[in-house]
Parts: sequence; structure tokens; C-alpha cells
Amino acid sequence: MHITSSTNPLIKDIRRAVRRGEATEDGLAVAESPHLLEEAVRSGIPIEATLLAETAGPAVEALAHRLDPTFHTIPDKLFAELSSTENSQGLICLVRVPRYEWDDWLGSVKRVVILDGIQDPGNAGAMVRSAEAFGVGAVIFGRGSVSPVNPKTLRASAGSLFRIPTVRGGGAERVIESLRSANLPLFAATTRDGKPLGELDLSRSAVIIGSEAHGINPEYLAAATPVHIPVQGVESLNAGAAAAVIFYASSQKRPSGHGDQ
Repeated sequence: MHITSSTNPLIKDIRRAVRRGEATEDGLAVAESPHLLEEAVRSGIPIEATLLAETAGPAVEALAHRLDPTFHTIPDKLFAELSSTENSQGLICLVRVPRYEWDDWLGSVKRVVILDGIQDPGNAGAMVRSAEAFGVGAVIFGRGSVSPVNPKTLRASAGSLFRIPTVRGGGAERVIESLRSANLPLFAATTRDGKPLGELDLSRSAVIIGSEAHGINPEYLAAATPVHIPVQGVESLNAGAAAAVIFYASSQKRPSGHGDQ
């Protein structure tokens, strides 16, 4: 089907979702790029609609034909008005990202990460990607963090948000209470304070990652054990790099001779 009007209901719904950085009115996430379409199909995520720019190119069109034969084509100018990135390669799809409640995973996972006030969608998506890579069981998007279905968050996750359980956790009090009820020790990533990362056993843990601009909510800090990554030559790592290091360390056995007392 060929869509040409900017007032088409589907076009208006996508434009509104991209502008708000949220899902559409029907709860669909806007996923941009052929890679995300392939990842959605590989992950068993329902594809509700696919839009292709008129000059997307034969390879992208062939992919759309193969994975969603009911795709729509739209003029390049209209596509450019919708896209949140210059690297979408002429393809946008609407996908139904799984929605999770606390009871779906709490008590069954050993490692959790809490994103506290992470507002940059690129950072948040990259952290989710690192979390999946190192076996973290779930990601909590705390209050003040970007939406997990923001198109840029979804793109930066490279498909990880299709697979790893995520919830929007609300306030710190609720998050702390829920994780304590699951017997998951709380740790807060800091720049200097607390114990060095290598001295802690994070094989069962809930790790709080705060924003570089504002740090971690004092309510979390009061309830958590601070942990820092020893570095040389620089003051600290950025939040995304620090998160990846911590996730990797938590996936490893604790070195012999180190305690966590």
C-alpha cells in the first residue's frame, strides 16, 4: 500500500509517538532500521506495520518483502518527517515490545540493574544492550529515566529491549522494597566512595546506575552499598562504560581471597 498523506492515521500516530518519545496510542514501539526489523522477527516480536521510504533501496525493500509483505511505501519527504534518526535506512516498523510486571521476573533473576534518572536514550539503550550481553536478568527504568520504548532507546539497545525484561519502576521507595523482598542486595555505582568493584560478590545483586549530571537519588544511596571502579589517569568512566564494566564483573566468579564483608 502506498501512503501519501501526512494526515493518515498511521502517520499521525507514529509522528506523535516519536515526538513524545513513547509508544503509540495502541502501545506500539517505533523501531527504525532494517537491523531492528530483523531483531524483532528473530526475537518473536509481532510486527504490526512497516513503512518504507520510496528510495529505501532494493536490499531494504527485499527485506521488507520477506519479513512483512504488507509493508507501506511513503514519499521520502514524509518519511524524513517521521524518522528520529538519519540512519534509519528508509525503514520504520511498529512493534509490540513485551510488557512486564514485577511478578513476571522478581524472584527468578539473580541480577538486576536500576537506571536512576538516565535521560539520554542512547546511554539507556546501550546499558540495556550491555546488560543482556553479560546476563543481567532485568532492567528497571526508575523515575526520571527515559522511556524504554523511546525510538532512540530501542535503536541503541540493538534489539536487546525485545528480549530482556524491563519495567518502569516508579519511585525509589517502591523499587527498594521490592528488591529487598526478593533478597537482592542493593549496590550503588559511585565514582570514588565505597568498596572497589573487585572486592565484592555481585553474583546476586541489584545495581543502581545514576546519571552523570545528577548522580544517584539519596534515597537509593541510603539503602545501598556503594561500589566504585578503580581507574588510572582519569577521574571516572562515563555511566555507560561504568555500567558495562560492572555488568561484566557481576557475571564473573569472585576472585579467590577477596571477601565481601
